[in-house]
Amino acid sequence: MQIFYSPEFCKEYKKLPQEIKDKAKEKEKILAKYPFDKRLKTHKLQGKLNDYWAFSIDYKYRIVFGFHTENIIRFYAIGTHSIYK
Repeated sequence: MQIFYSPEFCKEYKKLPQEIKDKAKEKEKILAKYPFDKRLKTHKLQGKLNDYWAFSIDYKYRIVFGFHTENIIRFYAIGTHSIYK
């Protein structure tokens, strides 16, 4: 699977602590091979974000993404639960 990044995601990612960036990279590798791996806690979002999915980096941080095609994922946001607003 290929992963692409929105400009908003890139801006948010740059502001994160290095520890979270490192964890995000590891989880991204898992997502690319197994999008529904239990370690990711991948889940479909609801409400105004019902076209998107999210997975956990750790207890506090999440990545919001979408399945663009069968082989392409696009990351839209990264951060705490506040990214869902």
